[in-house]
Amino acid sequence: MTKRLFLLGSVIWLLCVSAFAAPDIKCTGTLVDEEGEPMVGATVSVPGTSRAAAANIDGIFTINVPEGKNIKITYIGYKTLELPARSDMGTITMELAMKHLDDVVVTQSVGKTRETPVAMSTVGADAIDFKLGGQELMEVLKTTPGIYTIRQGGGFGDAETRMRGFKSANVAMMVNGIPINDMEWGGVYQSNWAGLSDVASNIQTQRGLGATIVSTPSIGGTINITTRTIDVERGGSVWYGMGNDGMNNYGVKVSTGLMKNGWAVTFLGSHKWGDGYVQGTQYNAYNYFFNVSKRLTSSHQLSLTAFGAPQQHYQRSSYDGLSVLGWQAVKNYMDGESMYRYNPTYGFDNQGRQRTSNYNVYHKPQISLGHIWQIDHTQSLSTSLYMSYAQGYGLKGYGRNGYSSDWYGSSNGVLNTKFRCPDGTFDYGAIQDMNAASATGSNMVMARQNNNHEWYGLVSSYKKRIDLRNGDRLNLIGGLDLRYYIGHHKNKISDLYDGAYYLDDSNRGNVRAANNALAANPDWKYQKLGVGDVIARNYNGYTAQEGAYAQAEYTTLSGKLNLVLSGALNNNTYWRRDFFYYDKEHEKSKTMNFIGGTVKGGVNYNIDRHNNVFFNTGYISRAPFFSGGVFLNSNYSNVTNPNAVNEKVYSFEAGYGLQTRKVAFTFNAYLTRWMDRTMARSGEIESGPHAGDRYYMNMEGVDARHMGLEFNVKYIPVKWMELDGMFSLGDWQWDSNATGYFYNQNGEPLKNLQGDVAAGILADDHLRTTLLQKGMKVGGSAQTTAAVGVVFKPFDGFRIGADWTAAARNYSDINITTSSLQNNGELAAGDPWRIPWGNQFDLSCSYRFKIGGVNATLYGNVHNLFDYNYITQAYTPVASDGTWENAYQTFYSFGRTFSVRMRVNF
Repeated sequence: MTKRLFLLGSVIWLLCVSAFAAPDIKCTGTLVDEEGEPMVGATVSVPGTSRAAAANIDGIFTINVPEGKNIKITYIGYKTLELPARSDMGTITMELAMKHLDDVVVTQSVGKTRETPVAMSTVGADAIDFKLGGQELMEVLKTTPGIYTIRQGGGFGDAETRMRGFKSANVAMMVNGIPINDMEWGGVYQSNWAGLSDVASNIQTQRGLGATIVSTPSIGGTINITTRTIDVERGGSVWYGMGNDGMNNYGVKVSTGLMKNGWAVTFLGSHKWGDGYVQGTQYNAYNYFFNVSKRLTSSHQLSLTAFGAPQQHYQRSSYDGLSVLGWQAVKNYMDGESMYRYNPTYGFDNQGRQRTSNYNVYHKPQISLGHIWQIDHTQSLSTSLYMSYAQGYGLKGYGRNGYSSDWYGSSNGVLNTKFRCPDGTFDYGAIQDMNAASATGSNMVMARQNNNHEWYGLVSSYKKRIDLRNGDRLNLIGGLDLRYYIGHHKNKISDLYDGAYYLDDSNRGNVRAANNALAANPDWKYQKLGVGDVIARNYNGYTAQEGAYAQAEYTTLSGKLNLVLSGALNNNTYWRRDFFYYDKEHEKSKTMNFIGGTVKGGVNYNIDRHNNVFFNTGYISRAPFFSGGVFLNSNYSNVTNPNAVNEKVYSFEAGYGLQTRKVAFTFNAYLTRWMDRTMARSGEIESGPHAGDRYYMNMEGVDARHMGLEFNVKYIPVKWMELDGMFSLGDWQWDSNATGYFYNQNGEPLKNLQGDVAAGILADDHLRTTLLQKGMKVGGSAQTTAAVGVVFKPFDGFRIGADWTAAARNYSDINITTSSLQNNGELAAGDPWRIPWGNQFDLSCSYRFKIGGVNATLYGNVHNLFDYNYITQAYTPVASDGTWENAYQTFYSFGRTFSVRMRVNF
């Protein structure tokens, strides 16, 4: 590690001393179209040099130009401009070369500064290239207010981004206007989208209600990722990078640009692999992006885009976070490396092969066909037809005769030692020996949890601009959002670990003859199974959604006042087909239907050319999720939640902004109330005549209140230095005492956990428990975050920057299990543990130069420079006061990591 850091520092130092400064003019200006809209992504270059810049989301560009030179401005469909360089270029209006086609589906969800009344932040492609390094893509957002990103167990792509205290299931993520959150449980696995870092042109976070126009909005906020489409110019690039722990990354991108015949083709491919920062978390990932567009006429354009990121990676389970003292106890296993890199399930078998119970293989490509019709200069229709056909699996260990939980590396933060080698590795060889000696088949086997899906959708938007005689403008948008999803979930034995066969009697014992005729035969329960046979679950989940949305935006007072009102209505239908617990006659569940909707509005007022204020408010009625909402246990049962209701959200936000040539400042305050959140749990009856049957608990009336203040500033005191800062203060807490009701596997209300049936649903004898959690802090996200950053540009082509980020008031999650809620009455949730605050210091640098007559850029990044480890997440038991002594499933931040990368453009 020390040698690599010395090498990185030497390279940067040599580049600095080999370059020399030249007198430059720092040109700044704003590019707009004929309607005054920002020309996002327009290219500004210096003819005869390699210098180039792109206009940001507000149309603003900054470029250093040698004295006496001109700047050249290009944008698809607009006439090229060449102007003398000066420090203040003012506002430049570009002239149409031919009719410009506006992709409404992509742009309708992108907010605009001093116009859209929401709190938002944008990170452009240049900043992603500069700061990302070896991080996960979403980690570039950690200097954004309200954002908290954790790496979970620390495997490749296993990070999760949270916004204003809401976890990923309640943070919408969109790519080119298309939603990508899972249709069954709402979350996003970042490993499926790891390749977006190579193709993203910008990432915009909209906190709270946001400006996204789809039929099902988010609760906590929205992350909009816009990828490349038609590149401005013909050319391409190649790159290679390396970093800590064997990280390697290479790729190529080529583009024809928009050719005279109206065609444009862009292709990108890359490959990334490494050993992983955490012990035994090797990964191997590919990425591809392909876009072919055709300008059919001056009014019609077709665009086909396909991208995906097939990957495979070893993991450290999110359940295998040890206690604070438990991490200290494994220090001797790490041979001088940090104990926080220890992986409790890393190990080998008797043949010396690495084995694991935590492994993920997945490929989730997305293909979209877009059509843009510019009907006339005031109206357009944009439609995207998309599909995703995903295949992959994770691993899950199964066991019998009391061995089912022994696949875990730890239990409640305590390292499992039953299968542990003296060097600390997991002893998979001992499992082989045990199974081989067993006369009743394998006691422990591994299965692949296949989670494939087919997803089809359509997003179509019509936009109309009405110019009124008094100079006011009315923009209308209306459209459809249609989705159909089938999830295929099947577990198959993948490894008997040297046993002769496996008996899935525990799961087959839960199958009732009334649902599946096979269970009437007592021998079926004890059928000998081998590799490839199905165990535990085999079902399809179906989700269909039909939605419509509309928005009216009225601009008056010479553009100073912008009023927005939008609404959406959606119909959500869920059903399930189970092929394990049910036979052909009974496989289909009841179909459940929920109507949801949204209404939101806001106002932005530009006080003058520098100052603006805004507010927004709205109400959301969101259908419950398929998993954990509509179905009490979607993995094992067709039993539906008899009391499933829509979640309700009220939100209000107000803010102020200041925009000058040197200072950009925003401040906002928000209040969000989240009500009727649905939460389901399940367990197994352990005694009595119904022992072995499953029971389900539905928690009702779960409310939360999220409020806070957010501040963001950027300051450019001189042309060679930029300063920025962020501060976010949240107050997120549970706002109700929720009650859980118990049901058996047939959906009948339970009187007790011996399986006796109550008089009726919500009857006096219906088993319930009230969880006393009102006023308790919401865990899992730092409620105070801050960042300070600086970028220096001492000479042409070179820049170096540093970011300090801090996270405080982070509370543990409370582990609420069904076993802790088994008795009638009340249960105090207890207080979460306030995790000590943490911070880190990151360095980034880049140097642009010519090599062999082409432009090249060298990037270098060091994250967590001072190698400081701090706790990022933890759990504490229910009904207790959380402390560091009883915290478990704790994970620490990564220590120092680094990467270097070189990109050559041609």
